[in-house]
Amino acid sequence: MPPGHIGSRERVRRPAPISLGHLLALFLKIGSVGFGGGMAVIALMERELVAKRKLLSAEEFLHGVGFGQVLGAFSVNAAYFVGHRMYGALGGLLSAATFLAPSLVLVCALADFYFKYHALPALQEAVNGLGPVVIALILDAGFGLGRKVVRGPAAILLACAALAAGAMMVNAVWILLAGGILGMLLNPRKKLPSSGNPLPPFVPLLHIPLMPQVTLLGSTALIFLKIGFVFFGGGFVLVPVLHHHLVTQLGWLTPREFLDGVAISNLTPGPIAVLATFAGYHIAGVTGAVLSTAALMAPALAFMWVMSSQYDRLRDDPTAMRFLEGVNPAITGLILSAAWLLGRSAILSWRGFALCGLSFLLLARFRWHPAFVLFIGAVLGYFAVLP
Repeated sequence: MPPGHIGSRERVRRPAPISLGHLLALFLKIGSVGFGGGMAVIALMERELVAKRKLLSAEEFLHGVGFGQVLGAFSVNAAYFVGHRMYGALGGLLSAATFLAPSLVLVCALADFYFKYHALPALQEAVNGLGPVVIALILDAGFGLGRKVVRGPAAILLACAALAAGAMMVNAVWILLAGGILGMLLNPRKKLPSSGNPLPPFVPLLHIPLMPQVTLLGSTALIFLKIGFVFFGGGFVLVPVLHHHLVTQLGWLTPREFLDGVAISNLTPGPIAVLATFAGYHIAGVTGAVLSTAALMAPALAFMWVMSSQYDRLRDDPTAMRFLEGVNPAITGLILSAAWLLGRSAILSWRGFALCGLSFLLLARFRWHPAFVLFIGAVLGYFAVLP
């Protein structure tokens, strides 16, 4: 059985191929250049952690992405999963925090500027130029992972079905669930040889006490913690939920401020969830920004802690293994569907298509680092080369 196969007996505490400091430096770099959010960041992680350094197998990485799609910001969840696989729960928390740190700092800076002058920073033109490059990055990751995990007619059909469902904006959780069930039905029943290692004990969910609403910070944390428990599906699912609580129900932000907060969140390399950082900064400064972000992420990270801790147990179970084998092509299809959905608004002219094609060639054929390709797109956008 090849070492990268889903049935390999790698353990959570296996010797890590890189130091914790090096791993955190990688996540800091990814968190600094991961413009485009969501699948674009996953593409960067796959390139740095799987294709380039082989810290995880493609299957293992995709399983982490699949778990991360259930609750919360899946790019943050994926960072936690990788860190947990390398260095346990502390490594997971540090990886997620390091990945998110650049976006948190940038949102606080932009929010301070915005609430002083009530105008968006003149960065949108440069960010617009990143769109075609981000699409190329997502395509490169989708095809690269697909070559490794989509094997056989059944897997190809699953990937295509997931691509179509994702393009129709079906909730990712339902797509992954359907893929897993079909994987159980289509894959032959096979037993895995016993690894001889004892299974880790079941780790229960963290009990998260609710903070009393005696201070503004306490009520802020409580609001975002409650939102975190219903943040299913990730991405822009969060926007209407936050609008209901922060604008309609509490009046903490005006409708104009909320819309500008969404725009500012999209100017950062992090997930759209940093909209909570923007709102928290308006409520209580830097402390409110950090507290709001941490409270929003806490339920998802608790879920990822459980799934990461039980991952080896799941991989030892033949039924769970077949389920995960169905999830792999579904995630590949979702990645490619993200390129389609984002491309409709990111590529608006033949110049955009040309930049996307050139970027894909530089990434896939010549293996350029994404930061250099993103820089080209930003320069072209800033000088209005891409209408």
